[in-house]
Formats: sequence, structure tokens, C-alpha cells
Amino acid sequence: MLRYGAVTIEPNTVLAPMAGITDRQFRLVLRRIGGVGLVTMEFISSEALVRKSKRARALMQYAEEERPISIQIYGRHAGNMADAARVVEMIGADICDINMGCPANKILKGCSGCALMGDLDLAKEIIREVRRAIRIPLSVKFRLGLDDDRRNYLELGRICEGEGVDLVAMHARTAKQMFGGTAHWDEIGRLKAALAIPVVGNGDILTADDALRMLAETGCDGVMVGRASMKNPWIYRQIADRVAGRAPFEPTAQDRHRLIRDHFAMVTAQERADFALHKLRTFTGWYTHGLAEGKRLRTQISVPTTPAEFLEVVDAFFAETAKAAA
Repeated sequence: MLRYGAVTIEPNTVLAPMAGITDRQFRLVLRRIGGVGLVTMEFISSEALVRKSKRARALMQYAEEERPISIQIYGRHAGNMADAARVVEMIGADICDINMGCPANKILKGCSGCALMGDLDLAKEIIREVRRAIRIPLSVKFRLGLDDDRRNYLELGRICEGEGVDLVAMHARTAKQMFGGTAHWDEIGRLKAALAIPVVGNGDILTADDALRMLAETGCDGVMVGRASMKNPWIYRQIADRVAGRAPFEPTAQDRHRLIRDHFAMVTAQERADFALHKLRTFTGWYTHGLAEGKRLRTQISVPTTPAEFLEVVDAFFAETAKAAA
């Protein structure tokens, strides 16, 4: 069991916020598969919310089925971040999360995300103002630091705890590492030992066994999975199986077909045709990893020019696969 203040997360698995990926359709895909304790939206610009951007507010739409849900905000102005947090609370989110870990150059150049680890005074001001602005649980996600010479995660963790943050999550890489190299799980253990508030570990969880190993090796209170869920959205269910002592669920070709069709139905119902087709190609490409002849399907889905043609190609592929296996 994992606690974000008064909100209980069970099982103790968290979907990492990923721009352009953890949208409402993908979050529902994961919820319906099962095993994920908390879903988190792709991060939202505080400045966009303050400007009352329609696009930013559209990104914040969610279904009751997704609860508990966390919305992550980012920015460099304490006042705007506080106002954005009020919006998060107003629309009924269960948890507000502050992004202090994004390593993307665009975010760093705007002095947001992980760049705030280079200015802990500003980071502290933002955390303090956001905490004062809302009553719902508050979490902060960060990294080890900007680079190996500036690993100041322990200091930031203590600031978070001192300012009333309910939980921290740490990706055990520096901003300079981006997603390369190896995540330093031992540093997650050091952070957990230094703080009294819950700590969620993130980085290099590719399988259910990785999640159990991180929990055992670091003592962290929960695990956050990001990129692995793109190719294997069943990973949370598999983690839950391993925790319960069961053999991890292994999706069949039929399970993958059903997943693609369900995701297809949501995307085409909610997005314009050209954007829907782009999304369908992207996610189907990920979902077919680990599937026999998956590479062939990834090649075939590059041809259709409409969602309807796309679905015809997918259905024909799986029908042929089933016939060959019979």
C-alpha cells in the first residue's frame, strides 16, 4: 500500500507522466488491463493554464474510471504554479504533482522541470506556494540532479519534506543522462533512508521482476513505470501477479488484437481523423513488440491513409495469424 497524504494507492504502482503518451485513451487502456495503482497525466504548463489555454484544459479531461488520478504541472513562476495547482484541485484531481525532473532541452531552457534542481531557492518557493494553494495531496518528481557534479536530490528531498509535500518520486538518473546509461537504484535507497515521507522509485523497470527487485533493494514505498508500459501495457498486471505469487500474465495474440481495437475505438471517437491515424500507428507499433511477425504488421500499418483502412489491415493481420496457428 502506498499513501499520498490521505489518498491510498493500491497496488503501489504508478504510471509515469509522459508527454504525448499518457493521454486519456492510454490511461484508460491501462486502467482496464488492471494492476496500476495511480495514473498520471502528461505534464501541463502552468503558464498555459494561467492564460486559460483551451488546449491545456482539453489535456486535463479525464474519466471517473481513471481514479485515483494525478495531474502534473510544470513552470518557473511560483505564482503561476500556485494558480495552476488551484485549477488541478478545482477540476477534482486526486493529487497534484510538480515536475522537477523533465530533462528535455525545451523544458530546461525555460528554467522548468529538472532545471529547478539548479536553483533550489526557486524550487523551494514554488513548492511552498503550491502547498499553500491547495488541500489535496502534493507530490514532487525529480532526478538525481542536473549532472554527476550536481547530485543534490537529497537536499531537494529534504526541502520537499520540510514544505509539507506528501510524497516524492525520483528517476534515478541525472538530467544529463536523459534516458541513457543505467539508473542508480542505490540513490533511491539513500533518499528513502533520509526522508520520513514516502518515496517512489523510477528508472529501468522493464519487467515485473525489476519492480520487485527495486522494492527489495531500495526499500522504496512504490514503483513508477514509464517507457516499459508503452510496449508492454500489461506490465502493471504482471507486477501485481508477481507480488501475489502468481505467474505473470502473458498476453496472447488475441489479447493484443483486442487491445489495439479497444484503443482504436477510443481514439477515433475522440480525435480528428489525421491525428487519430498518427496515434494509432504509434501505439500499435509499440503494442506489437514481442508479437510473432510484429515487424511485418508495423510495416503494413504505414500504408493506410484513413483509420478505417488502418483497422482493416490490423484485422486481416490477426486473422491470418490465427489461421496459421490453428
